Amino acid sequence: MIEVEESVLQKAAETGMDEFIHVFTDKYKEALGGDPTADNMHLLTGEQHVLLSYQIFLDEIMTGGFCQLIQNGYGSYIFDNPFAKAMRLWGTKDFSKLIYKAKEIFDASRVDLERERTEDEFMAMYEDYEAFDDLEEEFMEMEELVTMQIAEYVDEHLELFAKIVK
Repeated sequence: MIEVEESVLQKAAETGMDEFIHVFTDKYKEALGGDPTADNMHLLTGEQHVLLSYQIFLDEIMTGGFCQLIQNGYGSYIFDNPFAKAMRLWGTKDFSKLIYKAKEIFDASRVDLERERTEDEFMAMYEDYEAFDDLEEEFMEMEELVTMQIAEYVDEHLELFAKIVK
């Protein structure tokens, strides 16, 4: 089980929700030696993968949207796993619905979305996949609430996410 120091967690919680979640997800990435792969998936529990999925989702969407998320190789990690279902179970129902809507777009155009592209082709994706625009805007509006709900869920179920050590 991933271990997190109680003092580090408390300090992060005082700083903010994002930092609180980062304490866990940074440890997960450390345990994985970077990003999740088929070879290291077994090192994390389902709950840990869901939390890491949210952090990856957040980082990618805030930087470059769904096109970047998919082009950086995270499409299947987000959309082919029960991430949206877990978000619903964790109490973020509207966010879960948003993920399902994005999955529909992803599934319909997966081959094209995942193909290797030049920089110019990548930039053109934003015009080709304007269907993601509304979902990105919707997420921007709900991000703070979603992050707070996820942080609260983690705080209420710490034992699922790490062993807290003194």
